[in-house]
Amino acid sequence: MTNYYELLSTDVRFREGLTACMNCGVCTAICPAAEFYKYDPRQICNIVQTRDDEQIEALLKSETIWYCGQCMSCKTRCPRGNVPAMIISVLRRFSQDLGFFTYSEKGRQQFALKRTVGDNIINTGYCVHVDTVSPKLHPEQGPVWKWYHENAEEVADRLGANYNKEGGGALRKISKENLDEVKKIFEVTGGANLYDKIELFSKDKAKVLKMGFEETGINNEYFFNAYIENSDNHQK
Repeated sequence: MTNYYELLSTDVRFREGLTACMNCGVCTAICPAAEFYKYDPRQICNIVQTRDDEQIEALLKSETIWYCGQCMSCKTRCPRGNVPAMIISVLRRFSQDLGFFTYSEKGRQQFALKRTVGDNIINTGYCVHVDTVSPKLHPEQGPVWKWYHENAEEVADRLGANYNKEGGGALRKISKENLDEVKKIFEVTGGANLYDKIELFSKDKAKVLKMGFEETGINNEYFFNAYIENSDNHQK
């Protein structure tokens, strides 16, 4: 079995985030996520410190590591200078890298995020863009958003934006030169490789679940399952 503790230790965030945890529980007491979810950052630090490969692998496959909101409240209160949120970031990274994220409902949502926010950044230069936020996926926005989505060009121009046009201003078209630079950053930092792994492992999971899977876009069965599935078994 893989030595997961050594693997986690290759990430500088892990080495800086776990120094001398004494399991006092202050991080859990201050954690907003712990108030609502079945989540205990103190327990996560404890599991990691055992260096038990079976327990750490179970953690990598669990729902638990996806509950953290990365608010870093734990960093401000730990008397020993530990940062459980950074440990969570590293656990998430290796869960994605090893394909373990597909074992959990919340983990599978990484595919939905990659196909929306991730692809938006690469293809448009925006995390969120009016053209890519479908009213069908966001009924909570109500009829106003649907209307805005359908009339974005006219409304944006009236508000002084520069909708999908060259030059400066909100909603402007990002130049190919800048988009190529963004893609290069993803390649150099390993982001592109991680995206490829999320796609690969998600495709494999779709086969296991016998769900439709398309190579691009969001109009496929597996995407919608990852996007909307909710067992309602995450909160306390």
